[in-house]
Amino acid sequence: MKYQINKGSKSFGSVSLFENIQFEIRNNEKIAIIGNNGCGKTTLMKIIAKEEELTSGVIHQASDCRIGYLAQTTFSNEENSVQEEMNTVFQDVLQMKKRLEEVYEQMEKDASEQLLNEYASLQHAFEEKGGYQIDAQIKTIFTKFGFREEDLERKISTFSGGQKTRIAFVKLLLSNPDVLLLDEPTNHLDLATIEWLEGYVKRYPKAVVLVSHDRTFINNVVDEIYEIEFGVMRHYVGNYDAYLKTKESDIERQKSAYARQQKEIERIEALIEKFRYKKNKAAFAQSKIKYLERMDRIEDVNAPQRTFKAHFHARIRGGKRVLEVKDLSIGYDHELCKVNFEIMQNDRVAIIGPNGKGKSTLVKTIMDIIPALGGEKMLGHQIETGYFDQELAQFDSTNTVLEEVWNEYPEMTRSEVRTALGCFLFTQDEVFKTIDCLSGGEKVRLSLVKLMLKQPNFLIMDEPTNHLDLAGKEALEKSLNEYDGTMLFVSHDRYFIHKLATAILYIDENGAQFYKMNYQDYLDRNQKASLPKKKDEEIKEKKPAERKNINYSREIKKLEKLIDQKETEIEELRELRFDPEYYHDYQKMAQLDEKIDDVNNEIENLMAQWEEYSEFLN
Repeated sequence: MKYQINKGSKSFGSVSLFENIQFEIRNNEKIAIIGNNGCGKTTLMKIIAKEEELTSGVIHQASDCRIGYLAQTTFSNEENSVQEEMNTVFQDVLQMKKRLEEVYEQMEKDASEQLLNEYASLQHAFEEKGGYQIDAQIKTIFTKFGFREEDLERKISTFSGGQKTRIAFVKLLLSNPDVLLLDEPTNHLDLATIEWLEGYVKRYPKAVVLVSHDRTFINNVVDEIYEIEFGVMRHYVGNYDAYLKTKESDIERQKSAYARQQKEIERIEALIEKFRYKKNKAAFAQSKIKYLERMDRIEDVNAPQRTFKAHFHARIRGGKRVLEVKDLSIGYDHELCKVNFEIMQNDRVAIIGPNGKGKSTLVKTIMDIIPALGGEKMLGHQIETGYFDQELAQFDSTNTVLEEVWNEYPEMTRSEVRTALGCFLFTQDEVFKTIDCLSGGEKVRLSLVKLMLKQPNFLIMDEPTNHLDLAGKEALEKSLNEYDGTMLFVSHDRYFIHKLATAILYIDENGAQFYKMNYQDYLDRNQKASLPKKKDEEIKEKKPAERKNINYSREIKKLEKLIDQKETEIEELRELRFDPEYYHDYQKMAQLDEKIDDVNNEIENLMAQWEEYSEFLN
């Protein structure tokens, strides 16, 4: 057992977040904590990270269990270069490297048995701790987060706030804690980085606990889910899809149990009413009253769930051709890319691609927020746009929620405005809250109210699911699925894209490509395209008939034997690093390392051939 919370409760004043929860990390599980905004997910993460304390309950943590949390990762000196900051994670290993160099220099003058033994011991420990892979490890993770290798030499103070957060994330991953705590790890990452991080977390050899609203990330990574709902924590085994199925079954069972219990309560109450005033049955009636008082009441799951119910509807249908873009050059001071595509009525186009390549710039250009650098765009006949901007949605104002909407739609009655706000969970006194007091999710919901009331037939949205919790995302998906207009949207939420997109516009440094297909077909197409292919001339040389003459089963066995031999050879070569003949001679050691690299390359080539031959057996 690495970590356990037993009967944990947390409250702030009179407000209780959760009560009597049971939570544990046994081995190397990948755990997601889910629930609506404000249920206590981040607070629980801070409790695990020792930044907050339980109001009541007991925590058990193994003495050797190291917990890493992004919020704890700070930079002691922002004048350090990124490389210097990353090196602090490997301080003990780098000290070992320094001592290795010192001993090596001493051995050139005095190759005593004591020094030889120390050098051998140090080198073994250095290799065991991955000392030879430190630089490669830093560069791999750093560049995967969208940085260039040369950025390692830049001072931390020269990066933006968002970039500093990503650097802190890299440092946390490099520190390799026993329990890795990730709070919304996919925020502000593009799809390629999210997919890389997904693979990294999935293969992480230790425990991971994450809070995320990215359902695809949860689905592909976790094997356990803890849900906090109405102050109660429930534990589910499996990924997000398994959780949804189990929860649905649990709800159906609870409904049946609730109905049965209500009938039983009615029957007992009828008996009490019938016999309570009869002398010879009074004791019986009293026993039934006490039985009801002691009964563990089952909750009514038919109670209304707090989720918004939007009704997006187009005021007019508009023309069949919604948007035509020809050689549209987008950018600010220089061209990011040139775009060509056409959107027809009822298309739902998702814009995807790496950050900083023009996704948001494109929608801003279409909306005339920034000017085009060249080319043309043309909206179709009677096309009315409605625009949602992730940045504009996070505005501040002293207006109340009610005033904000009413000022924009003064022709509506007070009752009509309140009804519209009620659809997005702004009820009772919540309509009198000022904008600057709203959370990020509440501001998004308010922007969606105004978008719904506009009744456009062409919705253009930039990251509409940002700041929404799981229930909010699902509610928005349902609403947009029922929408009778056309959509163009930027999103990094793969689950959202899967549910809605009928076409994909991919933008990167090489330009823009339009795919008239849904997201799954797009992924399948790209996966096939990324499989290793032989050069055209090689394919021409080898005819299908020649391929059939190969005994692939026999060739695969030969390759497997060769791979085993090469893997044995590489282990023997690595052992030579501890041989005095090599660690006394720098040149011999360098030659040995080169030979190890060569054998590694041979293994990679053999593996590629094995994979190619294996395809012909399927």
